[in-house]
Amino acid sequence: MVLLAKNIMDAPVLTMDDGTDAMTCARAMVAQRKGYAIVTHGGPAAVTGIVTEWDFLEKVLVAGKDPSQVLLRDLASSKLHDCTPDTPTDEVVTTMAQLGIRRLIVRSGDQVVGVITTRNILATFRQYIDKLSSEIAGYQSSSTPLG
Repeated sequence: MVLLAKNIMDAPVLTMDDGTDAMTCARAMVAQRKGYAIVTHGGPAAVTGIVTEWDFLEKVLVAGKDPSQVLLRDLASSKLHDCTPDTPTDEVVTTMAQLGIRRLIVRSGDQVVGVITTRNILATFRQYIDKLSSEIAGYQSSSTPLG
C-alpha cells in the first residue's frame, strides 16, 4: 500500500489574512496547536506565504519587536513549496529533505487542502515501524524450531 500526501497531511489548515498582527496569529497557532499559519490576502484561495514559529523567534522575539505591531505580510515567508494530495510520501520526504524544509503545502488546484509537517511524517512512519515489528514478532512466535 502506497501512502499519499492526503493520508498524512495536517488538515484543516490555519489561515490568517496578511493584515493580521503577529500576536493575534501566535495566539491562534497556540489555540489550534499548529506550528504554522498559511498567510492569505483577500480570502483563503489567495495564499501569499507561510509563517512559522521560527519566523516569530527570528523576526519578532530576537529582533525585539512588539508582536502586536508586526503584520504577517512583513513576517511570512513567501517562497512556498507544495505537492498534490496524490503525491506519494516517498516523493514528499525526498522533496522536504532536498529543500531542507519542515513543512510542505498540499494543494488541490489553487486551494490549500493541507500541510505536511515533519511531525506528520515521523508519526506515520512510527506507526508503520510498530506494525511491521508486530508482524515480525508474530511470525517468529508462530514458527517452531526444526529438530
